[in-house]
Parts: sequence; structure tokens; C-alpha cells
Amino acid sequence: MIAGDSKKKRRVRTDVYVFVALSLISFSALFFSARSFVTDFRNAGLSMYSGLRESVHGLTSLVSRMVLSVWELAKLKEEYDELTARVVRYEQLERTAADIRQENNRLREQLGFSRILSYRHVAAEIIGTEPDNLFSAFVINRGKKDGIGNNMPVIAYQNGVETLVGKVIQAAQYESMVMPLYDSSSYISSRLNDSRIEGIVEGQGSHNAPLLMRFVRRRGREEEIKIGEAVITSGLGGVFPRGIIMGRVSRVLYQDNDTSIEIELESQTDFSRLEYVFVIDTGSQTPVEETGPSPAEGEERIPGANEGEVPNG
Repeated sequence: MIAGDSKKKRRVRTDVYVFVALSLISFSALFFSARSFVTDFRNAGLSMYSGLRESVHGLTSLVSRMVLSVWELAKLKEEYDELTARVVRYEQLERTAADIRQENNRLREQLGFSRILSYRHVAAEIIGTEPDNLFSAFVINRGKKDGIGNNMPVIAYQNGVETLVGKVIQAAQYESMVMPLYDSSSYISSRLNDSRIEGIVEGQGSHNAPLLMRFVRRRGREEEIKIGEAVITSGLGGVFPRGIIMGRVSRVLYQDNDTSIEIELESQTDFSRLEYVFVIDTGSQTPVEETGPSPAEGEERIPGANEGEVPNG
């Protein structure tokens, strides 16, 4: 009796297990076969894929923008460097053009003077100095082949005035050496332009030092000498033509016991700006009309190498 009850209980328990299992299987089948579940699963998958795609797209766009920005910066840097170089070239061209204009103006001024100069002459450019030479000499780019010889006078044209520079002391085939009037070995017969007092002008070895007019007879004539009066070549000695201005009186030096006085002169030639000179042949004077046109009407006449007076201004 007891054994029969036990079997009966086990059978009932088994039936319950089978029923529960079948119910779970049925429910699962119904759940997975429902359309709403499939839709929700698809939506979940699509949402996950869309999020991933957006992330990848954002990252790709960021990388692309960074690469594009770097490329644009490199291009801008290249264009900036090119524009900077172009600006530098334009500035150089502008400076070159300004230098050329100034050079043309200087050459035009020298050419105008050359046309009215009444001596055969050779235009030359200063190309060097000789600081170790016995003289304070400088070198010009003309020589014997151009007809230049020793002791030929050298003049310049500055600020509208013909001025004395010095003389040739050594002529080579293609170059010549010029001793300036401020050299300590230079002695030139001179005359004051207004008072006509004569003397000898000598240099003191430097273009910064004043020239000295010495051996001026006193005789009370110091009252006749005016500060600023021009001192010109007298023409005595045959080397320098008459009437070329050398300097202007800056100071009169004298002592009570001296029979002569000395006059300090400020050189008319600005040697610090001297670039072009003219070597003249004093034995070949020709009329002005043959060497070039006369100054235009209303234009101040420039004193020629053969004239005896110069303007005081």
C-alpha cells in the first residue's frame, strides 16, 4: 500500500515537470515568433550600428579636417614666404631705381659742365686710394691711353661750382694717381678773388684740415681780407690755369712781429663726396662755343677754367 502511494506521487511530480517544461517551450516559441520582438531586435541592432557609424564618421571627419588644416597652413606659409621674398625684391628694386636716378642726375650734372669746359679734358672716376703712399693720393680710371700725362690739373664740379682737386703725379697706361691739393707736398700759386692779394696755398695732409694760404704780405692788408672770400689759382707757374676756386677764407692768422700773414681756407671741394673728376690739358684751350652749348637764358653761368673771377656765393 505504501509502495503504491509512492509511485503515484512520483508520477504526479513527473507530470508536473513535463507540463512546466512544455509550457516554457510553448511560451518561448510564441515569444520568438512574435513580430514585435523581431522589430524591437532590429531596431536595437540598427541603433547600435547607427551609433557606431556616427562615431566612425565623426572621427573620420575630424582627421580629414586636421589633415586639411595642416595642408592649408603649409600652403599659407609657402605663400607668405613667397610674398615676403617678393616684397624684399621690390624694395631692392626700388632702392636700385633710386640709386640709378641719383647716379643719372650726377652724371647729367657732370655732362652739363663738361660741355661748357673750354679745355680739352678727360672725365674720370675715382676708383681707389693710396693710404700707404707718400702722398694722400687717389687713383682714377684713366691713363696714358686716354691722353693723360703727369702734372695735368684735376678739377671737379660740385654744387654748381668748378673747383680745384689737385694734379696728376703718375700716369700709367690705364690708371693715374692724383695728388689732392690738401696733400702736405702740394704748393699752388693763388690769389684772393676780390682783394687780388697773392700767396701760396698748401695742404696739411688731411681733407678734414683747412688749407693754408701762406706768404701773404702784410702791409696792413689784413683789413682788406673778408671771411668767406674765394681764393683762386693765379695761373703762375704754368701748371694750373687761372681762376679755379680752391677754397674760401675761414680765418686770418698773424702775429705782431711777422711781416706776412697766413690765411686758413675751407676747401671748396668736398673730398668726402668726390666721385667724378676732370683731367684738363691746359695747352689745348678752345673757345667755349666749340665745346658745347652756352648756358640757357636765366641760368647762372659757371666759371670756365680760363676765367679769372668766381662768384662769392
